[in-house]
Amino acid sequence: MSDFPMGVVPRCFALVPAAGVGTRSGADRPKQYVPLAGQAMIGHTLAALAAVPRIEATLVVLSAEDDQFEQEVPGFTGPRAWVARCGGTTRADTVANGLQVLREQGVLAHDWVLVHDAARCLLRPEWVDQLIDACDDDEVGGLLAVPVADTLKSVEGPTGGTAPSGEPRVAATVDRRGKWAAQTPQMFRWGLLAPALAGDLAAVTDEASAVEALGHQPRLVEASMENFKVTWPADFALAERLLRSR
Repeated sequence: MSDFPMGVVPRCFALVPAAGVGTRSGADRPKQYVPLAGQAMIGHTLAALAAVPRIEATLVVLSAEDDQFEQEVPGFTGPRAWVARCGGTTRADTVANGLQVLREQGVLAHDWVLVHDAARCLLRPEWVDQLIDACDDDEVGGLLAVPVADTLKSVEGPTGGTAPSGEPRVAATVDRRGKWAAQTPQMFRWGLLAPALAGDLAAVTDEASAVEALGHQPRLVEASMENFKVTWPADFALAERLLRSR
């Protein structure tokens, strides 16, 4: 149990699921530990969260086999820095497990939990503040997101019809009007998010989708395309350039 004061005023806590191995990245290690601009990717992520005064503490949820975190992020220490090695087989499982750890640390049902991807290492503290300001009095909560600007194409079948070269073929153009690309942090009260992640998690792709499945409509808070998730091999070079330009 933590020694954080409990009261009627909701507090904010961050939860960073970091139990994955990043199979799409092409890296030789879990992608959160790939060095970018002088430190591990997740180090930039945690530094941005630590720079938000309204976040009481940040919990990083690792896999049980992770033996690299303390070496790769030596600066993540102190009363606001929590680590739990209870990651699940999916992101949703990892977040659900992390929520139970937060409960054990004294987080209450009306407290806010901001779930953020370790791989969104270009996060800026002011974007987090914008999210907190927008959702602080909201009945549901919300998430950072950006309106979709590109023309969207769908492909045939689960993986799309393929040309002789092996490239997928377009099945249709999708109307992009009213569509947003979800980002993180995603901010919901513990008492809403924990039940949302307690059921079947097969269709859960982010925290907002779990909350939506309960019939709620999360608020969208416009952020920046710079808050992208480092996923593919080319993303690492782009993130490196952007981090060094700051």
